[in-house]
Amino acid sequence: MSAPLARFGGAHLIWHTPYINPLAPTDHGTQRPASKSQHLSLLAVTRPSSSIAMGSLDTNPGTFCTDAADGGFQPLNADDVRSYLHKSIDFICDYYNNVESFPVLPDVQPGYLRRHLQSAPPTTSAPFDVAMKEIRDAVVPGMTHWASPNFFAFFPATNSATAIAGELIASAMNTVGFTWQANPAATEMEVLALDWLAQLMRLPESFIMNRTATTGRRGTGGGVILGTTSEAMLVTLVAARDAALRRSGSSGVAGMTRLTVYAADQTHSTFNKMCHLAGFDPVNVRSIATGPETDYGIDPAKLLEVMQADVDAGLVPTYVCATVGTTSSNAVDPVAAVADVAARFNAWVHVDAAYAGSACICPEFRHHIDGVERVDSISMSPHKWLMTCLDCTCLWVRDAHRLTDVLETNPEYLKNDASDSGVVTDLKDMQVGTGRRFRGLKLWMVMRTYGAAKLQEHIRSDVAMAKTFEGLVRCDDRFEVVVPRNFALVCFRIKPRGAMTEEDTEEINRELMDRLNKTGKAYVAHTVVGGKFVLRFAVGSSTQEERHVRSAWELIQKVTTEISKGERKRTISFEIVNTNGLLPSDASSVAGSCQLTASVAHRDVRWERCGMVTE
Repeated sequence: MSAPLARFGGAHLIWHTPYINPLAPTDHGTQRPASKSQHLSLLAVTRPSSSIAMGSLDTNPGTFCTDAADGGFQPLNADDVRSYLHKSIDFICDYYNNVESFPVLPDVQPGYLRRHLQSAPPTTSAPFDVAMKEIRDAVVPGMTHWASPNFFAFFPATNSATAIAGELIASAMNTVGFTWQANPAATEMEVLALDWLAQLMRLPESFIMNRTATTGRRGTGGGVILGTTSEAMLVTLVAARDAALRRSGSSGVAGMTRLTVYAADQTHSTFNKMCHLAGFDPVNVRSIATGPETDYGIDPAKLLEVMQADVDAGLVPTYVCATVGTTSSNAVDPVAAVADVAARFNAWVHVDAAYAGSACICPEFRHHIDGVERVDSISMSPHKWLMTCLDCTCLWVRDAHRLTDVLETNPEYLKNDASDSGVVTDLKDMQVGTGRRFRGLKLWMVMRTYGAAKLQEHIRSDVAMAKTFEGLVRCDDRFEVVVPRNFALVCFRIKPRGAMTEEDTEEINRELMDRLNKTGKAYVAHTVVGGKFVLRFAVGSSTQEERHVRSAWELIQKVTTEISKGERKRTISFEIVNTNGLLPSDASSVAGSCQLTASVAHRDVRWERCGMVTE
């Protein structure tokens, strides 16, 4: 049975239930085996025979007439909109049908695109098909395909047919909802979507804006959808900064130099950048060292020690960032313990759950944010793991006024009765800029279409595939899992052998990564954890199935075997650079009696007498 997802200009966007893969194409070629537990026809286009639905361009032909009376430019000509969108959707379907066969990493060099596209801006119009051809011929071959099921390098940028449809509709409406009055539906849908997601994550009521159903009153907390985690960090840093200055009775540069902020050394690098933008002195940004004894999560005892030392030195602890699912290793900072320490100093606590926050909609992972009721703010990004396309980062604060008091602007041209009443929240006052996209639509559509059960199933499927990969690694004694697997990330490497140093181990693992990525059949990335160079295998692409995970592992084994064979016996052709006095006096007479040994452990070069060989 089918139901219309959206109708635009006479075209229906259709989903079919039950579904498994949120991006499994079915309308072009043979259906691939479905992944996870869904089956979805990606934006399959059908044309209704007659009826016109609300929102169709056909309902207002005067606005979108084919030709203006004076023959002027009509950028929203109804026929063009319909034609261009049909062609674009066909392109999207073809892309997802074929993305598995594309090299994940493109074989291009910097500046390649300018050589394929005209350098001067066009002065005359060109058919839409010309632009589409250039996208196919020049842009697609130069893309790193994050949508590929063979992409394992970074935390995923997930997507779904529903999210694509939501983004399409929001882009077509092109609304700028900086105040409630500027777009009541956009503001209220964003608030609703945030409240829904907060409930799925079982956040405390203090973070929910609309608590009317349970308490009969509006809550003091609330949220906003931003572009990235960086923005969430920045606005909360600014709020914490101003609160600390008021609390300490300080102001200006002198006051700022006393404020200190804290995070584990595994915290995302953007934290330091946002501290800089918020005006914190770089020397007052504390990076707390972590280690294997805490699985690279922050040690609350160390945090307490550092914060107390700062107080003793006359400084003002201002902000602590705890991470649930660090980028390098998916480490988890103990939220409750961090909140307890910060409370001693009245410091703001922010939880960055950009990646792993999505997993917390599953009861078995919710414990990772236990203690969240005692933090001041938390953010997570559905565009990473909740099938909602970029960009979509959700920020919740326990007291929305702590943000709006700092970020509110009220110029005359934006004043209106609704804003003045205090009944509504103007979301511009919870972000850096004024303009804002209709991001809430796609997030609402994802939750409305798939529901909690399917979203949880999607998370659990990815975790199960990561467990499968972890098991495969542990069964091959050439490899080791370096840090405990959390969620759907496995950090592994070729184990050091014999007298191999960390430098040697890094070199051979880097070679494995480079060779693997050059095949185009898989893409993995690296990091350094505890001084060890490791490979990151992140499961989660919306098109991934277990067969892709197993194929990637087989490729890893194959490339490792090739490297091992090459290291055991190098070719006899070589150039002598430094013999360290070990070269025989008559090199030419013994060329056949000596072999070059390149040791994986020492990377040295030595001559060995093997006896004369007659050629």
